[in-house]
This record gives sequence, C-alpha cells and structure tokens, in this order.
Amino acid sequence: MAGAREIRTKIKSVANTRKVTRALEMVSASKIRKAQDLMRASRPYTKAMRQVMGHVAKANSEFKHPILAGERAQIKRVGYIIVSTDRGLCGGLNSNLFRQVLAEMRGWHEKNVEIDIIAIGSKAKTFFRRLKVNMTGSVTHLGERPKVEQVVGVVKLMVDAYVAGNVDRVTLVYNQFVNTMTQRGTLETLLPLPPSKTLTTAHDWDYLYEPDAETVLTHVIVRYLESLVYQSLLENLASEHAARMVAMKSASDNATKAIDSLTLVYNKARQAAITQEISEIVGGAAAV
Repeated sequence: MAGAREIRTKIKSVANTRKVTRALEMVSASKIRKAQDLMRASRPYTKAMRQVMGHVAKANSEFKHPILAGERAQIKRVGYIIVSTDRGLCGGLNSNLFRQVLAEMRGWHEKNVEIDIIAIGSKAKTFFRRLKVNMTGSVTHLGERPKVEQVVGVVKLMVDAYVAGNVDRVTLVYNQFVNTMTQRGTLETLLPLPPSKTLTTAHDWDYLYEPDAETVLTHVIVRYLESLVYQSLLENLASEHAARMVAMKSASDNATKAIDSLTLVYNKARQAAITQEISEIVGGAAAV
C-alpha cells in the first residue's frame, strides 16, 4: 500500500491547493465590482480632459508650450511609464504586457535610441530591474484605491525630462479593461500630444488666459497627464482582479480534475492491493 499512501498524500495536497485558489477567486470576485466602479467613474473626466487638451493644442496663443510643439524631428531617447500589478497569480496579465513592451523596445534599440523607464507596480519594477534598463523612478504598493498623489512625482519626472529635451517621446503602458474575460495590453503615446480625433482641423481655437498663458497651460497639461496615468491605474486594477478571478477559477477546475484522476488511480491501486492479499491468503490455504 506504499503507492496508495503516496497517492492519498497527493490528493490531500491538491485539495489544500484548491482551497487556496477558491479563496483567491472569491476575493477577486468581491473586489472586481469596486474596481470597475472606480474605473467607470473616472472615464468621463479623462475623456473631458482629452477634449480640453485637444482644444488647447489648436489654440492660437502668444505662448507655445514645449509639450504642444508636436513631434520632434530626431528621436534620441524615449521614455516608458509602465503600469503593472503589485501581486501575482493573475495569469499572463503582466507577462503579455511586458512582451509587447519588449518588442517595441527592441525596435528602438535597433535604431540606437536610448530608453528610460518608470515602473508603477512591483512586477514591472522587478522585471525591468532584472533586465538592467535605465529605471529613473518607481512606485509600488498603491493599494485597492490608488490616489493621484501617489503618482504625481513619477509623472513630473518624465514631464520635466521631456520639457528639458532629455526625452523625445513618452509612452504609457497598461492593461485596458474590456470585460471580465478580456484585458487588452495598451501602449499609448503620452508625449508629444497625439492629434485629437474629436476636433475638426478647420476650426481655430483661441482663449483669454488669466493670469497668463504659460501658467494656465502648464497647470492644465500637468493635470491632463496625471489624469491619463491615474485612469491607467484604475484600468489595470480592474484588469488585475478580472484576470486573477479567471486564473484562480481555472486553477480550481484543474485541481478538481486532478483530484478525480488521482482518486481513480488510488482506488485502482487499493483494489489491486486487496486482490493481491486475497490471492496470497487463498494460495497459502491451498498449500496447507
């Protein structure tokens, strides 16, 4: 019965694992609704900020902010703000996103373009630090209700580098929440400002700035960039819980199948041992 005893130990181990995966599935299922509510509540504000920046970008003011100057002729260095999760057990959510980023980075390296990275989330920080890339900043452990104040510092680092000319392009990388079963890895150009799709090019926008154009534009642009990064945090948080819930459900189902399979093997081994014992008893009685 040594083989049966080992199988029984495996069944108990898999059953304990199934308890953990079911618990994690239930926790993510309870948190995903709150994460979705936060994400959906922030989307209208982000959309409005995009429209405001589209108007401002087309305005004919006496001051032209460096961020509104458009695409630079020569790109020598690019920056990435990469949003990931702080915890694992969420399937291929992070690895698929990192694979997309690495593919684009490889293209920049072939053009001899330097790369700076700001990592938001422990997974991105650990992964890209292992690759020994130039990481200029990082933020981790944002919790279940991230705040804008937590990412203001790293956003300012990248904006200042762009304004100073040290970085020629900034890309925001995150997982966009589509639905519970689908999360889409997104690489969105943050700087220079992409052309607005909601405005007609024939319209000329103009404003009166108080106290002056430089002060107003600097404030609005920073708020705009912070809103985009914050929205990406909420999108990534909802994606994390959805991916973990699906991954843990799949793990629980696989554990159940493994238990059923091991139970069948155990019963066969137990029956074989009983049959052997009966055969030995019958053989011994016949010999006597």
